[in-house]
Amino acid sequence: MLTYTYTARESSTGKKIKAELQAESEKAAAKLLKERGLQALEITQEGGKKSPLDKILKRIPTKEKVIFSRQLSTLINAGLPIVQSLQNVSEQTSNKTFSSIINSIIQDVEAGSSFSVALSKYPKVFNNVYISLVAAGETSGTLDVSLERLANQQEKDADIISKVRGAMIYPIIVMVVMMAVVIFMLTTVLPQVQVLYDGLPGAELPLLTKVLLSMSNALINYWWIFIVILVFFAFMFSRWARTGPGKQVIDQLKMTMWPVGPLFVKLYMARFSRTGATLVGSGVPLLQMLGITAEAVNNVHIASSINKAAEKVKGGKSLSEGLMGEPHFPDLVPNMIRIGEQSGAMEAMMGKSADYYEKEVDNQIKAISTLVEPVLMIIMGIVAFLIVAAVLLPIYGLVGHVGVSGVGR
Repeated sequence: MLTYTYTARESSTGKKIKAELQAESEKAAAKLLKERGLQALEITQEGGKKSPLDKILKRIPTKEKVIFSRQLSTLINAGLPIVQSLQNVSEQTSNKTFSSIINSIIQDVEAGSSFSVALSKYPKVFNNVYISLVAAGETSGTLDVSLERLANQQEKDADIISKVRGAMIYPIIVMVVMMAVVIFMLTTVLPQVQVLYDGLPGAELPLLTKVLLSMSNALINYWWIFIVILVFFAFMFSRWARTGPGKQVIDQLKMTMWPVGPLFVKLYMARFSRTGATLVGSGVPLLQMLGITAEAVNNVHIASSINKAAEKVKGGKSLSEGLMGEPHFPDLVPNMIRIGEQSGAMEAMMGKSADYYEKEVDNQIKAISTLVEPVLMIIMGIVAFLIVAAVLLPIYGLVGHVGVSGVGR
């Protein structure tokens, strides 16, 4: 049983009531309130609305969904009914949030909903690819096979995303450390140089040191302004990135920006091919497959090319003809699909295309790592040289100034 906090209005008096109750699900809680003669205004689980941090902490990991799919596939293949299989999986799930979702799905299935419809109530946990494959499996009577395909597809997708993120983490860490060192030098070391010169009349700091000292004084005296500006621009950028124009610009930069552009193009091709192969193999209709993969690739420009190809398919062309000539699709993808269309092995050829691009992603990650390391070293060397020069040049000037003063005496 779950605890819900509700705000309701009494039907007879119109009085508002706020209290708690125990129920199996939010739907059951609403039904219970109705039986008590109350009109539900708001129902929230476990005492209130969740903060964004709670949502992040309670996000269902891909690993949990892979285990769920594999266990459910095994149990259904063994001949257990869907409800009993779900109950067994729920009992073995260590994630309480996911277990609660599975229990709600069980209630919907017991109430007469199909498994795919019950899953569709949780779009943040089960995406369109998952729901479509489950629906296809239910229709064809091969739900266990569809779930096994899903587990494989999720594992491969998670693995490739993990590799891409790993390739991005190293340069980000190096840049952050470098910025921290620069800030430390500007705020602690350089001001000491100015202190030395302040007691010497006629001594003048080099231009480079003056520039860096101006930056140092700005950081020391107005650091809070920099933080406010940084937070403001980060907030505005995050909002802009979620808009249509912002997403178009960012998605285009992902495919063209050096040195990660080729990496993202191959990542999208691998995702399109792998998702398409999984959907086709489960019997999902071609046009529906294209609609789902357009959403799954998570790039508006690739999605636009897929949607254009879908329109051509509606007009009577084959998928390979629809994709051929699209600027964001390398010729290899439609060529592999053409072979699959001619041989009747579309799933196999799209799978081979996915395997090829997944290997290419690995190679591209290695190439980027090999290229980025010397570039970062050069940047760090230049920054270190400028800071050391800003510190040492005044010292040499100070020695020269003292020497001239001594000669004068």
